[in-house]
Amino acid sequence: MLLPLLEAMETSSSAQTKSAELAPLRFATLYMPNGVNPNAWTPKGAGKEFELSPTLAPLINVKDNILVLTDLMNKNSITGDGHYVKVAPFLTGTAITKTTGSNLRCGGISLDQLIAQHVGNFTPLPSLELSVETPTTYVDTNVGFTALYGSHISWSTPTTPVTREVNPQLAFDRLFRSASSTKTSNKRDKSILDLVIDDAKRLQAKVGISDKQKLDEYFEAVRSVEKRIAFDSARRKHEVLADATARLEIEKLGTRIKSYYNDAIAIKQRGIDHTEQVRIMLDIIALGFWTDNTRVATFMFGNEVSGRNFSFVPGVSGGHHQISHHENDKSKMAEYQRINLWHIQQYAYLLERLKSMREGERTVLDNSVILFGGGMRDGNAHSPNNLPLVLGGSAGKRFVTGRHLVYQRDTPLCSLYHAILGAFDIPIVKFGDSTSDLPGLADANSSGTKGA
Repeated sequence: MLLPLLEAMETSSSAQTKSAELAPLRFATLYMPNGVNPNAWTPKGAGKEFELSPTLAPLINVKDNILVLTDLMNKNSITGDGHYVKVAPFLTGTAITKTTGSNLRCGGISLDQLIAQHVGNFTPLPSLELSVETPTTYVDTNVGFTALYGSHISWSTPTTPVTREVNPQLAFDRLFRSASSTKTSNKRDKSILDLVIDDAKRLQAKVGISDKQKLDEYFEAVRSVEKRIAFDSARRKHEVLADATARLEIEKLGTRIKSYYNDAIAIKQRGIDHTEQVRIMLDIIALGFWTDNTRVATFMFGNEVSGRNFSFVPGVSGGHHQISHHENDKSKMAEYQRINLWHIQQYAYLLERLKSMREGERTVLDNSVILFGGGMRDGNAHSPNNLPLVLGGSAGKRFVTGRHLVYQRDTPLCSLYHAILGAFDIPIVKFGDSTSDLPGLADANSSGTKGA
């Protein structure tokens, strides 16, 4: 069980300062499908003097730790209609090949996997890919693409999407349990903390007060995630068993009653709140970064074209994809914005967790780059221009945060990726359609390049 950085691991305050400066750099992407309500996304003002928009309001506690980026575009995502050409190459900056089969071809290696190739050998897990929806496998006949393209943003090769974990328990086990221990039922059923309790007590007896407090906080965070995973798993199993039992009973009844039952089940399933499942996954990413179990992670809130129902959000009654096709109807656009707001609340949750994790004189958030975004602007128009993007963390003080950067229209998104690769000291001449870093990221006085 790996530990976060402790003062006992350093010999002096100067060593702690040096350690903070040389702390590992992490990268994560949180992907939101189906675009945003464009009328409620963009902040007012530019540079340091900006006001969070209604949708971005949950980021108020980390406003000084983010960069809101306006008018970036993924050029190679305009090669076809619909969603799939925008989600699959979100982190590759390439054009995908149209297919209705499993012969996927995205055209490049994704940003996260390039970073994992560079830093993954320093950690037990080179990268961690998570979601809360299993990949979709149908063929979307409306546009002639396999929906598999809508289920992946991480590509280890131009033809190989990286498998995502959707089960919180299995994701947790990847961080804290070896392959052999997960196969042994008596060890598998025990808390990971119970397995290391003696070692933990011996360690706490040897460290100072500050480290004891950090260890207590760390162990409590791990215990909390374990408990929440168990509760969430039990809740979802109960729902599945209850539905299965009811279905067996209903088979004995008439067709008319079956119809009523199926309608009731559909209504129930459409409104299930998956907030806790999402936050468990985000906590797993946070623990992975804090302990240096991994330095690279991706999380997809849902598959592109996801019809997940958000009726659990006050003021929303319907599926995400359906509402994103709002046709400028005011009530639908209001619901759309509330769904976007929910996604930003989860992003803010992760950033605040990382900000609370001290690492020498910095925080884990300081030593991270946490990208939130989507492959399109307005879901109703399937617009690839002016993507909704927020960057959290300063990449180890390489980027100057607390600003809204407004760029010239259709500035390459890949210039941002070029700069992120540079922050990781990964030599690259060209990424996607860009051969240079996005300007202004390290310039405290910059407001972007618009009007320059």
